[in-house]
Amino acid sequence: MNLTELHDRPYELLLALEERARAAAVRREGEQADSGGEWIGVGFRLGTDHFVADRADVKEVLSVPELMTRVPGAKSWLRGIANVRGQLITIVDLKAFLGGGISMPDRRSRVLVASSRDVPTGLLVDEVLGFRRFNASDYRSDAIAPMIRCEGYIEGSYRRSAEAWPYFRLPKLLADEQFLSAADAAEAVAS
Repeated sequence: MNLTELHDRPYELLLALEERARAAAVRREGEQADSGGEWIGVGFRLGTDHFVADRADVKEVLSVPELMTRVPGAKSWLRGIANVRGQLITIVDLKAFLGGGISMPDRRSRVLVASSRDVPTGLLVDEVLGFRRFNASDYRSDAIAPMIRCEGYIEGSYRRSAEAWPYFRLPKLLADEQFLSAADAAEAVAS
């Protein structure tokens, strides 16, 4: 059907536009699958290590919130709770959680907000390096050993010429019992 024929029926016009947009998206996905596909991740830095996380696993990138409410009895890597546009988000110092020392936020520090309804979490990182685009063929199942201890969350790497980016799986981190148990056992015993 010609869209100009629907100019006096706005609801039907919107439905026709939506149908065309969905069909175009399906065609685009098919073309990407045929060409080997492009994978897009979010690059970030912890200390001297660079990582890439799946773009779909990162809801947004924020500046470090100025106001965070400390959670009594929580482990030191749980920086606190911040109100971000009316939503409470737990802010975790990812480097400290991984045993790399407490982060000292500066102008480059950012918070990666994970795409999770179950665990609304922001991960404090030393720097966000923007989107990183790779061909699906750039993926290697062998992981690069970063300086910081995070083997349980690394799943292979993306490599192109001399660049190598360990693939940090945020869903693995968010499902880890150690990560979900932020209560400080020493604090609980003292109470």
